Amino acid sequence: MEVSSRTFRAPGFHGDYWFNSDPIALGALRGYVVLIDFWDFTSSSSLRALPYIKEWYARYSDLGLVVIGVHSPEFPFGRDMVSIRRAVSKLNIRYPVVMDNDFFIWGAFRNRVWPTRYLIDKDGFIRIVQEGEVGYHDFEHSIQSLLVEAGYHGELPLVMDPLRDVDRNGAVRYRETSGILTGYQRGTIGNVEGFSPESVSHFEDPGYYLEGRLYLHGNWLNDRNFLKLEESDGREGFLVLTYRAKEVNSVIKPEGEKQFQVFLQQDRNYLTADNKGDDVQIDGEGKSYLLVDQPKLYDVVKNKEYGEHTLKLSSRSNGFAVYSISFVSSVIPEMVSNN
Repeated sequence: MEVSSRTFRAPGFHGDYWFNSDPIALGALRGYVVLIDFWDFTSSSSLRALPYIKEWYARYSDLGLVVIGVHSPEFPFGRDMVSIRRAVSKLNIRYPVVMDNDFFIWGAFRNRVWPTRYLIDKDGFIRIVQEGEVGYHDFEHSIQSLLVEAGYHGELPLVMDPLRDVDRNGAVRYRETSGILTGYQRGTIGNVEGFSPESVSHFEDPGYYLEGRLYLHGNWLNDRNFLKLEESDGREGFLVLTYRAKEVNSVIKPEGEKQFQVFLQQDRNYLTADNKGDDVQIDGEGKSYLLVDQPKLYDVVKNKEYGEHTLKLSSRSNGFAVYSISFVSSVIPEMVSNN
């Protein structure tokens, strides 16, 4: 979305902690083009957009572009400095990142979703606002235009090719299942037992499932932000859902116990090398599982094609706390343009 030229001046901001830089004042960046990226290290959409941000930083930082990542946490554990430092390092983010734990920067920019990119001109005015995983090609053109406007007259690189077919301008995607949050404040479950806030409830798997809802079996703690297994004597508990998508991710945090297994079955079969996510391992008996050792977005399923499936996550660990499940679609092959 393009904002009317020179109408909205970018607000100043102050963060909780900075990585890769001392604190930066936007007012000190007059003369530069500034890209502000609101993201979260557990957001699938944020992580899918990140390679573009990193490449633009590599291409244009010497030409007058300043990139600042604003990490506004979707979940409480995203306020932890150690976790964010680990994520910034693992993701090889070189540009400055500021922690926005109390959403002060988010509020100042009137931001709404993860990820959102703001492009600020040399005089400090917001010129472009872009939400979600769209418009990378146009956004890079805008970067180049504002750099020229700021005084750069050298040669500019060709706009980078889309990294995925779904990133192409005009790409038509299958409808994917909407993301599922698990906490009782924002989440939804399909069991007739319903939520029991801040307490442990027993759930029975009904055996039939509606798309986009989570179904539980066993004893689970209902927290405002997550669902946590609370079984005794090492008994197994599980959650199951049906979805339409190509890929599945889940935000999981170990609560107390670490290094435990969460077993995965799709359509009643364990995952294989052909459809497992990057974080999935397969044991000697052919059982697919996640080894949960830190809070993060786990890459669970990568099917070859878009489709409708049933997915089951099971564990015997009371450290198993699920915050969300998200889905990634794919383009409709007949609608892919060769232009």
